[in-house]
Amino acid sequence: MGAKRERADAARNRAKILTAAGEIVAARGVEALAMADVATAAGVGVGTLYRRFGDRSGLAYALIDEREREFQAAFIEGPPPLGPGAPGLTRIRAFLHALVDRTTAQLDLLVMAETATPLARFGAAYDLYHSHLTMLIAQVDPDADAFCLADALLAPLAAPLLAHRLRAGEVTADRIKSALDGLLAGFKA
Repeated sequence: MGAKRERADAARNRAKILTAAGEIVAARGVEALAMADVATAAGVGVGTLYRRFGDRSGLAYALIDEREREFQAAFIEGPPPLGPGAPGLTRIRAFLHALVDRTTAQLDLLVMAETATPLARFGAAYDLYHSHLTMLIAQVDPDADAFCLADALLAPLAAPLLAHRLRAGEVTADRIKSALDGLLAGFKA
């Protein structure tokens, strides 16, 4: 049985809500993302927002969802080197570099989403990233502890840590990519 289809009016409301929320974030930043303001701008009741998204972090996840789906499609079925067809180490590097770019592009929304609850970061997307890296690491070095190494490679890309380091001027996205490349140099190829 397929996924339940969204009613047409619910789909229109969702689109209006996400458009309004996106405009608020673009104009005033993530800190201005208030449920009541989004509801007013979208022309829906605030209860509709809470029923649909739960809270601000749920709304933040909805705003990042499209870009996340595009990113996942790229590394699951897109062209190499990010997608299948390239050697494992090349794919790991491409994945990590793309994840740095993906995270920095929506950094404030990801910080909000990842800090909503103590374990908010560790949801479906993280688990997929982890599984993907675990598989690739095991291809590159079957003797490695691929499971733990995947976490080690993902750790510096936690949105709150990345935001902290970038805003303090301690690192740039290019420096993070270079450091990740240095870690990958230690893998048996």
